[in-house]
Amino acid sequence: MVLNFIKSGYEKVKEALSKTSSFLGGRLKTLFGRGLDEDTLEEIERVLYEADLGVQTVQELVNSLGEYYKKNPGAKEEDYFNLIRKTLISIFQNDNSSLKEAESGPTVLLVVGVNGSGKTTLIAKLAQHLKNQNKNILIGAGDTFRAAAVDQLSHWAEKIGCDIVKASPFSDPAAVAFDSIDAAIARKKDLVFIDTAGRLQNKTHLMQELEKIEKTIRKKIPEAPHETLLVIDANTGQNGVEQAKLFLKYVKVSGLVLTKLDGSSKGGVVVSIRRNLNIPVKFIGVGEGVDDLKPFEPEEFIDSLLAK
Repeated sequence: MVLNFIKSGYEKVKEALSKTSSFLGGRLKTLFGRGLDEDTLEEIERVLYEADLGVQTVQELVNSLGEYYKKNPGAKEEDYFNLIRKTLISIFQNDNSSLKEAESGPTVLLVVGVNGSGKTTLIAKLAQHLKNQNKNILIGAGDTFRAAAVDQLSHWAEKIGCDIVKASPFSDPAAVAFDSIDAAIARKKDLVFIDTAGRLQNKTHLMQELEKIEKTIRKKIPEAPHETLLVIDANTGQNGVEQAKLFLKYVKVSGLVLTKLDGSSKGGVVVSIRRNLNIPVKFIGVGEGVDDLKPFEPEEFIDSLLAK
């Protein structure tokens, strides 16, 4: 079983990526108009790097463009754009935004990522979407390290109209996860979200904590968590890749969420992170509103990225 999300128009995504596309699409259009000599290819390479597409992808694109030009010296601007578009879309082959749903009992969604990446807001937005689909939801406020995170989730839970399980500051997060799932089972909830801390200044403690939370969840529901979503702030650029690799050493991530794309000129980092981690992108955040969390649709995302 899967949880599906309504796919809405991508105008908001295009608007959110306008900082990247005005640089990337606009510059490429100008450079392709010159014809692809060696100097132009070097400039194209620089533009692609600055868009944060990542080393592997940039090298593949530059090599492909050079080879294509040799075989098709009369190629036009749109031919080059189509080549880039096809290459980028292939990186997301078979990705979809569906979330796995438990066959019986509550579906457990574990949310991880560094503090400030947007975990708490993601939970609120997803909970609202799923509440609109008549799902009964419970939220576990497992980031006991930050009182602000618990307060924020409490506010959202009240606003959305869903239950929340929380504890006093610095309580054991695994205990919160245990109590949350216990409550979800007793109250016959459809879904339970588990928030987590993300303080990288003490990596060992954080990661041991995440491992403990996972083990605790499995004690209650052996096949859970059904989804583990890693939230990454798009503004961090390539640092987001390194953050993600750290989390992957300790938790089994099933999907990526890239937030704050509306404030970033580094929209290409979505491509880099997807390629480096080989984990599907589930959602992207393109604004502050509840409706600004969008299921990830590769073709429309790449078209927005390359808009001229």
